[in-house]
Amino acid sequence: MIQHSDSFSSVDKVNIKFAVIDSNVLTCIGLQHLLGRLLPMAEIQVFTSSKELMELGDVSGFLHFFISSNIYFQQPTFFRQYPKKTIVLVKGDMQIKGFHTLNICQTEKQIVGDIMALQHMGHDHAINMARQIEQKEILSSREIEVAILLCKGYINKEIADLLSLATTTVISHRKNIMEKIHARSLADIIIYCVVKGFVSIDEL
Repeated sequence: MIQHSDSFSSVDKVNIKFAVIDSNVLTCIGLQHLLGRLLPMAEIQVFTSSKELMELGDVSGFLHFFISSNIYFQQPTFFRQYPKKTIVLVKGDMQIKGFHTLNICQTEKQIVGDIMALQHMGHDHAINMARQIEQKEILSSREIEVAILLCKGYINKEIADLLSLATTTVISHRKNIMEKIHARSLADIIIYCVVKGFVSIDEL
């Protein structure tokens, strides 16, 4: 079992826990990393089988289970006890009656969009809690403006023109943004801005 450590915030962990259950370790680690960036104060635990999860005994502390369809079908009775907690990982557009599903055969941006869309279906507790916890703004107002434009696909020169800045200044802001939120790519900036509510998935 692997536990996630904070990725772009020094905020202490609170009692938000997710379980990722999949026999494919690479899928587990990938989703664990993505959830960790969306909710850096959450604890994401990885299990390679439902048996590992059930051995914990009390699983009520988990906000959600992200479980592969293969493992779900091996233990449907157990997970039917938790229809609101369980999100089944599927490949393609497969639907499972009574459960929300997440198509993992998409781009990272699409998966993020689908995870964020869950908040419109009654799964917004953790994201709302995260926003309440992170009261202190990490980025300056100008950096937020630059970050939003980066999310929308503008390049450095275009951002400079729109904000009446020198291109070198925009590059400096971009570097500061990435350092402050510990971003390694534009995808990390997009995730941060979506979680903070600076942009919506529909705008991207």
